[in-house]
Amino acid sequence: VQLQASGGGSVQPGGSLRLSCAASGFTSDYYAIGWFRQAPGKEREGVSCISSSDGSAYYADSVKGRFTISRDNAKNTAHLQMNSLKPEDTAVYYCVFGLWLYCGLADEEYDYWGQGTLVTVSS
Repeated sequence: VQLQASGGGSVQPGGSLRLSCAASGFTSDYYAIGWFRQAPGKEREGVSCISSSDGSAYYADSVKGRFTISRDNAKNTAHLQMNSLKPEDTAVYYCVFGLWLYCGLADEEYDYWGQGTLVTVSS
């Protein structure tokens, strides 16, 4: 499985960014895809995930109401729309992928990790 991540960058507090992740090289009819993040000096945190089967999604409490994950099954792609960004959202964001029917926010669930994308929220 290959993951191609895009998006990220720098934004002021209150701004928005969108991350995308395209998965390829698999044949399963179902999968879980999402993002983790790691800020300097902090533990890695599951941010959000979505299941290809029914679109069920999960969010970390820290991003609920601000981030929205979506998927395009035809393109095996997921998007993370990040609104009302805060300085504490600054981190390297990693796209993750697992051949599971449903998703969760435990990192051991994911066998495939994309390259990190830096998101910086600063004034």
